[in-house]
Amino acid sequence: MPNTKEEVAAAKLAKQATLTAPYWDPPAELLDRSELSRWSLYRAVIAEFMATLIFLYISIATVIGYKSQAAAQACTGVGYLGVAWSFGATIFVLVHCTGGLSGGHMNPAVTFGMLVGRKLSLVRASMYIAAQCLGAICGAAIVKAITRHAHSYEAFGGGANTVADGFTVGGAIGAEIVGTFVLVYTVFSSTDPKRTARDSFVPVLQPLPIGFAVFVVHLATIPVTGTGINPARSLGAAVMYNQHIAWKHHWIFWVGPFVGATVAALYHQCVLRGKAAKALDSFRGTGAATAPQDAGT
Repeated sequence: MPNTKEEVAAAKLAKQATLTAPYWDPPAELLDRSELSRWSLYRAVIAEFMATLIFLYISIATVIGYKSQAAAQACTGVGYLGVAWSFGATIFVLVHCTGGLSGGHMNPAVTFGMLVGRKLSLVRASMYIAAQCLGAICGAAIVKAITRHAHSYEAFGGGANTVADGFTVGGAIGAEIVGTFVLVYTVFSSTDPKRTARDSFVPVLQPLPIGFAVFVVHLATIPVTGTGINPARSLGAAVMYNQHIAWKHHWIFWVGPFVGATVAALYHQCVLRGKAAKALDSFRGTGAATAPQDAGT
């Protein structure tokens, strides 16, 4: 229960805003240290760890299995299409399972984009990214433990992201930026409070466009970089494979996704949601209101 007059006024203001705008979406406090005392934060961090572990296990195992089958006999295995479906479908399932707990990020780029868009506090975002990276390493470690005796893990690069032959570093980072932009833009659009406030919104379908975004981006960028768009996925595979080729251009799979996520967050929040225009109008309104007072002094 609120005790002070300020708390009572703040509670009334929040209630009024919620009634007048069902999609009211206040920005998260940047340094919300009070979250550290809440079990909900640690539950969400555990969910991110487990979801990223599962994601890396399924995705890396699929990549290595495809390469192993294709090497044994041409035109066999799941192919690029199957690999893309594996990534996209796994994301769809895991976002559906963990979305209500942590938002179902499983990707430091998505988390960083949410931080830029003021959807998360810095405290929560930092813990999410740490959990995602640790979960990715554990998931890749399970794949390595299962496949190493068949000699397929080392032979097929451990599922690590690299710049493919015939492509430049600039082309690779461009592919990562654009691919991550598509993913993070889709995440923002799918979770937009305006969309969820509509009567026609179906919550169970919310993860579907996110999974499809991962699918189509993989189709486009697997031939270029193997498709990173997720620094945790790239880190987990690189740590377990631990060869020079995996680390040579590893920075691309951090810089590209973080740049793409930042652009997507700014585009959605400042352009589509019009927050930049609203802030400018508010500034102009404040200036117009104070102008007569300033003139009279």
